[in-house]
Amino acid sequence: MPARPRIALVPGEPAGIGPELCVRLAQRDWPVDLVAYADPGLLQDTATAFELPLELLDINAPSHAGALALAPFPLSKPVVMGRPDPDNARATINALLAAGQACIGGELQGMVTGPVHKANINAGGIAYTGTTELLADQAHTDVVMMLASPELRVALATTHLPLREVPEAITPALLERCIRITDRALRRQFGIGKPRIAVLGLNPHAGEDGLLGSEEKAVMIPVIERLRTQGFQLSDPLPADTAFLPRKLTHFDAVLAMYHDQGLPVLKFSGFERAVNITLGLPYPRVAVDHGTALELAGKGEADASSMAAAIELCAKIAARANEIP
Repeated sequence: MPARPRIALVPGEPAGIGPELCVRLAQRDWPVDLVAYADPGLLQDTATAFELPLELLDINAPSHAGALALAPFPLSKPVVMGRPDPDNARATINALLAAGQACIGGELQGMVTGPVHKANINAGGIAYTGTTELLADQAHTDVVMMLASPELRVALATTHLPLREVPEAITPALLERCIRITDRALRRQFGIGKPRIAVLGLNPHAGEDGLLGSEEKAVMIPVIERLRTQGFQLSDPLPADTAFLPRKLTHFDAVLAMYHDQGLPVLKFSGFERAVNITLGLPYPRVAVDHGTALELAGKGEADASSMAAAIELCAKIAARANEIP
């Protein structure tokens, strides 16, 4: 583990705002070395378009304000901002996989990723549901998606599922796995000695003692009670409509939501520009922006870099903390 961690910076969709975000944030000094996994011409053209200095260095060189180390991943076609090209999908995926492999191999200590255009990747002939799933498959591990802002951390038991499929997906095994991964990440990556996790019920009013659904009594409570005997600090299933009240959140370090739109609207409302997406369970920290490719803003100089800046800051903190853990 180097004294100064090295972190991959992957722009994502070449025709989106990711390249602009990377070039703008390359103007700052960071407590880590940033290694861009990207097309060098795209980065230089982006810097020129916005009249920003950018020096691309050898992959092993230390980065500094105005300069990025580079792992080159040339695109197949010239980029037209705002217009994703399926022919460039393979380079986008290869950059993510190469950065992931470098993290697994210990060459890098973390990864920050920009937004990826799912439809364009699939149009390029690559089956892709998301970067979270891609990196989990590469690392052969179970993961949990967590979105976090300075005020709130929300982990998801299920992610991109149709709502009608969620109840069957909430099994005892899935719930236990998500709790264990979340608890471990809060300890190791966030430095929380005894994590307190609020578990949201699946049904309105957390089932209201079986009147509005049986999943809480039949599936969730037995898992929660068993894990409590092993030292986990978990709430009973909480009604989602009141769990996010500020006075309740003071008692917890994270919230485990049962499905995507149960927990994320609250988090995004409370601090969208400062929110990031963290993949818990990987053998390295991966932090992503909490927004899409914003094709309508690409090339216009109007993109907000706050989320990617927050992602770099958090990834740097986690990587530094890993240095201190035996």
